[in-house]
Amino acid sequence: MNSGGGSVVRRILLGSQLRRLRESHGITREAAGYSIRASESKISRMELGRVSFKTRDVADLLTLYGVDDEAERSALLSLAKEANVAGWWHSYSDVLPGWFPTYLGLEGAATQIRGYEAQFVHGLLQTEGYAHAVVEQGMKGAAREDIERRVALRIERQKLLVDERAPDVHIVLDEATVRRVQGGTKVMRGQLEHLIELASLPHLTLQIMPFSHGWHAGESGTFTILTFPESDLSDVVFLEQLTSALYLDKREDVTQYEKAMTELSAQCPSPEDSVRLLRDALSELA
Repeated sequence: MNSGGGSVVRRILLGSQLRRLRESHGITREAAGYSIRASESKISRMELGRVSFKTRDVADLLTLYGVDDEAERSALLSLAKEANVAGWWHSYSDVLPGWFPTYLGLEGAATQIRGYEAQFVHGLLQTEGYAHAVVEQGMKGAAREDIERRVALRIERQKLLVDERAPDVHIVLDEATVRRVQGGTKVMRGQLEHLIELASLPHLTLQIMPFSHGWHAGESGTFTILTFPESDLSDVVFLEQLTSALYLDKREDVTQYEKAMTELSAQCPSPEDSVRLLRDALSELA
C-alpha cells in the first residue's frame, strides 16, 4: 500500500471507528461537534473519512466517548497521524476536482480493481496520446499547462500496474471505447496496440463487450469496484459523474454492482477472444 493511498484508507477506518464509538454511547453528532468546537457537518465529514484529523480533536472525542484505555487511545491517535500523510497526487491538487483525490487514494490502496467502461478506455489503461486527447476535450478552454499536468497525473496513476504489489485488475470495455477514435487514427492505433500488450499482464484481465451482444449487465453505465486488504473496510463502488462522484459502500449497493460485474464477465467473450476483437479493430483502422 503506498503511503498516500494508505492515508485515505486510514481516514476512512478512523472515521468509522469514531462513528461506532459515538453511536455506542448515544451521543449525537451535534454534541460531538460541540466538544471539539466544530459543527455537526464537520463530525459527519470526519466519520466519512473526507477530511484530515487534528490529533487534539481525536483525543477530545475519545475522552467524550469514554475511551480511557491507554493502548486503545494510543492506537487510534497513531492512526490519526498516519491518516494525514499527503498522497503523491497532492502536487496536482490545483488541476484535480475536489472529489477525485479520495478516489486516487482508494485506487492506490486497493488489492483488487474491477470495473466497466462505456465511453472511454479506463484511465489505468490509456496511452499518453489517448489521455491527452480525452483530457483536452474534457477541459476545453483550460490552460495548456493544466492539461499537461492532468495527463501527467493520469500516467503517474498507471505505475501501480507494474508495482511489485500490483492489484488484480479486471476491466470490461464496451466495444464503443475501442471503436470511437480519440485523437486521430495514429493515437487510436497506439491505444489499441497498448491494450493488446497490457492484456498479457498476469494480474490484468481485459474483456470487450461487443456490439453484437445487445443488452448486457452494464447498461446502467460506467462503474469501478475497489477491494481492500483490511477486513474491516468494505468494498467501495465508485461512480463518476459530470461534476461530482458517488462512493457507495453499503453492502446491498455493492452486492448489486458485484453481481453486474460477474454477469458482464460471463456475457463477454473470453480474454483471448477479446484480444482478437482488439486486433480486428486495429486492422480496420484506416
